[in-house]
Amino acid sequence: MKKLAIFDLDGTLIDTIADLAGATNYALQECGFPTHETDAYRYFVGNGINKLFERALPENERSEANILKIRSLFIPYYNIHNADLSQPYPGITDVLDTLQRKGMMLAVASNKYQEATSKLIKQYFPQITFAQVFGQREGVPAKPDPSVIFEIIEKTGVKKEEVVYLGDSCVDMQTGINAEVTTIGVSWGFRPRTELEAYHPDFIADRTEDILQYLAE
Repeated sequence: MKKLAIFDLDGTLIDTIADLAGATNYALQECGFPTHETDAYRYFVGNGINKLFERALPENERSEANILKIRSLFIPYYNIHNADLSQPYPGITDVLDTLQRKGMMLAVASNKYQEATSKLIKQYFPQITFAQVFGQREGVPAKPDPSVIFEIIEKTGVKKEEVVYLGDSCVDMQTGINAEVTTIGVSWGFRPRTELEAYHPDFIADRTEDILQYLAE
């Protein structure tokens, strides 16, 4: 019996790719670097924003100084525009509501920086009570390091076998493996289903309602 469901954010709960692309392209353009089509960002995101900027920069410009310059422009812009085009995936709010009504604890573990993670969760899921909402924080390793999962488990007082972790990418699948918890891949996110399959998650959900069917078994 699962007692705690931990969700990734980008590509799992909310489709944020257009706003991430828009903010990164703004910063790149301001610095005189080439921009990218929105779809390209599906493969840039997932490991935190510094890695996003590194991947978006031209290969010969991927210096620490340029990454920090892009970051300094991205964050204030994204803080204003991070909900311009982003939307929860169809049906995901109903899934969260159903799990909450059934007594399951819910949490978020994202590699998006903490300020934006907290803002988007409050904005898009105000009716859901999350036990913990963690984004990327100073001093805490990013996923796929399992530290954030262990922190949530400790704070909620559950056992590993009572936890399910859900995400849309190889980073998420490896996080679940590293944390030794049940892992559900969701195929509606930023990465192809084949990427999830390569990590052999316990289950792959192709529709949001599939989550409920799996957890009800």
